[in-house]
Amino acid sequence: MNIALLILRIVVGGLFAGHGAQKLFGWFGGHGLAKTGGFFESIGFRPGRPMAFAAGAAELGGGLLLAFGLFVPAAAALLAGVMVSAIAAVHWRKGLWNQNGGIEYPLVLMTVAFAATAIGAGRYSLDDAFGIDWHGLWWAFGAVGLGALGGLASLVPGRRRPARQERHLREAA
Repeated sequence: MNIALLILRIVVGGLFAGHGAQKLFGWFGGHGLAKTGGFFESIGFRPGRPMAFAAGAAELGGGLLLAFGLFVPAAAALLAGVMVSAIAAVHWRKGLWNQNGGIEYPLVLMTVAFAATAIGAGRYSLDDAFGIDWHGLWWAFGAVGLGALGGLASLVPGRRRPARQERHLREAA
């Protein structure tokens, strides 16, 4: 089981970290912070660049923490926050299934973070090496719940019409 947890953490955590690096640095075929910030602006996250930085940093940091098995509840909170924000802002209205752009994939990733927190990082982890014993259902519910609240809170300050639309609406009134 410890080898299985190690593989799960490395693959999922590494992919999250890679996705964050795409946003932040343009690595692995990503668009980098400027273009990702522009995309965030286009879907209503304002200011786009700082919001893209926050998402990328959460994915990179949370992914690395998960991959190394260090402070796994913190990793789960960061990753759940990004996934809940993505689900609410982009995927929810597209239904369940991934082929339609739905919530399936981010929900699966958030579930992996929950399960890793509930089970624990395993013997081959930095948590184990440092004697950190932060796992169990309450840790998992707490971490994912806190992350989900943070993800939803990220929607509030920046979700408004683009400046051009606001100006056009004021002129029309």
